[in-house]
Amino acid sequence: MQKATLILENGREFTGTSFGHPASVAGEVVFNTAMTGYPESLTDPSYKGQILIATYPLMGNYGVPKMNSDQAIPKDFESDRIHISGLIISDYSFGYSHWNAGQSLGTWLNDNKVPAIYGIDTRELTKIIREHGCMLGKIIIEDQETDWFDPNHENLVSMVTTKEKLTYGNGKHKIMLVDCGVKLNIIRSLLNFDTTVVRVPYDYDFLENDYDGLFITNGPGNPAMCAPTIKHLQIAIGKDKPIFGICLGSQLLGMAAGASAFKLKYGHRSHNQPVLQHGTNKCFITSQNHGYAIDHKNLQSDWEVFFTNLNDGTCEGIKHREKPIMATQFHPEAAGGPTDTSFLFEQFIQTIENQS
Repeated sequence: MQKATLILENGREFTGTSFGHPASVAGEVVFNTAMTGYPESLTDPSYKGQILIATYPLMGNYGVPKMNSDQAIPKDFESDRIHISGLIISDYSFGYSHWNAGQSLGTWLNDNKVPAIYGIDTRELTKIIREHGCMLGKIIIEDQETDWFDPNHENLVSMVTTKEKLTYGNGKHKIMLVDCGVKLNIIRSLLNFDTTVVRVPYDYDFLENDYDGLFITNGPGNPAMCAPTIKHLQIAIGKDKPIFGICLGSQLLGMAAGASAFKLKYGHRSHNQPVLQHGTNKCFITSQNHGYAIDHKNLQSDWEVFFTNLNDGTCEGIKHREKPIMATQFHPEAAGGPTDTSFLFEQFIQTIENQS
């Protein structure tokens, strides 16, 4: 039971108790408003380099499932490891109960060498970030000092992308999946259809490969760091193959189509973000995790806005006016979170079948 302190770059300090790995760490401090789904959130590669504040007060009460290393796609997680740099919570439940639990949250964090603090006023901390915007921070365990670290200057995608070509399924439609930090439920969602999913690194030149549909995944950090992917997409857009991008994939498609990207004040990280589908009066509740968005005003004339965030008016998706190309900032495959927009996967597969 060691003392642990969160230090923000503006000088504010919050002291609590360590319940994860007893080592100091630095990163960008962000918050997530989800009430459930911490095993999925902590393994989401989009959190690479970030210290996560869970605003829901109680954490750890349902433990963590055991990860089966023999599975090509681990069942209950979004990747094969924890990607957050550290975790900040208000109240930690030392006793956990769930039929699927195999270990405690604290044990899981410690085994993965991820520090964590409980006993922090996360409401006050969230207010500070909501007003100031995302800021750098350090978790200091006892008196173990560490240097400041700004993940926004790093190519985080290169740290989380697959290092080799991987193939899943044996279906009729071949999906080329460009892995910028994929959430595994994207692959699961695609495999629900008659597909073969070929997962390749973010900078892989897929243009000479045969595929029926192209998928650009979510991922962490600044989209400008993915210059090779943007270059490949600029050429792929000129072809007639269907393309679907999610989260970072939406930003990369937007940049390939002439738009610029900008950093949001504190990002969209929750399971309850409302988005409006253009051309309809339909509002969907979505799960999101991104710190950047695109400025759609610079999109080329053959593109249009697909969805808009009803909280702040930012662009939540784009689509081509004539070609079967679309992208969303939110996660239609949400795990955890709402699945209101899972129909977009069916639309993507349908466009592929229409061209068969």
